[in-house]
Formats: sequence, structure tokens, C-alpha cells
Amino acid sequence: MNQWQPVWFDLPTVTEGVALTDNVNRAANRALRARFDDVFGQYQQLRSGLDELQTRLAELRVTERSDDGQVTATVNARGELVSVELSNSIYRARDAEGLSAKITATARRASAAATAATQELVAGYLPAGSGTADFLRTGDFGTLLGRADQVLRRSE
Repeated sequence: MNQWQPVWFDLPTVTEGVALTDNVNRAANRALRARFDDVFGQYQQLRSGLDELQTRLAELRVTERSDDGQVTATVNARGELVSVELSNSIYRARDAEGLSAKITATARRASAAATAATQELVAGYLPAGSGTADFLRTGDFGTLLGRADQVLRRSE
């Protein structure tokens, strides 16, 4: 006598020789596979654009001028000062303190504009609605960690 019996032998509900739990498992596996394919596709898209993104970030420059046009500040994607240009008219005023304030304000505006441009550029390479994209836009680290906490709780 053969001792081998199908896994579903002792299950009370069998449909056409296949237990309903097998159907549920197959459906769950198909759903998981579809979700994995979606996430993996997003990853591949992100990865394929990474080299282009790095190049664009390395080339990004933002220039701002003071309201009177005497100071021009250029910064890179990180907001680091690349150059400052001063018009010849600043030497007539001989106001070092005013010039210093004007340079600082112009460099800060350029840095803020570079931050916004960098956020917009990077967000274009991230999946819509991702926590990272939201963090880049808002700078709210608590929300980013909160999303990670939610994901971890779901996996427990």
C-alpha cells in the first residue's frame, strides 16, 4: 500500500482535487509577484537614471543677483558658493558692512534656489509619493522616519 498522500488529503474543503488553501496561496503568490515586479521596475527605473542624475547635479549652477545688481553669486547643487562677482559701482559707496550684508543675502538666495532646483531634479527620478521625494521637498525627517516605522510594523 502506498503511504504517500497529497497535502490536501486531510483538508475538509477540496475543489477538483485542489484544496482551497492552495488556490489562496497561488493567488497570494501572484499578488506578491505582481507587487515585486512593480517595485523592481521602479528600482530599475531609478537605477538607470542615476548616472544621468549625478551628471545633472554636478553641472547644476544657480546664479542670483542683488536687487541693485552690484553683487552676483553663483552656487552649485549643494548650495556651495562657486563664485561672487562685484560690479565696479560698489567701490563708490565704500560701505564694507553694507557690501558684506549684500553678498551674504545674495549668496543665501542663490543657495535656497539651488536647494529647490536640486529637490525638483532629484524628485523627478524618484517614484511618485515616495517618502524620500517627500523628504526632499519638505525636509521633514520625522515624517520620513514615521513612514519607515509604518513599513516595519507591517512586516512584523
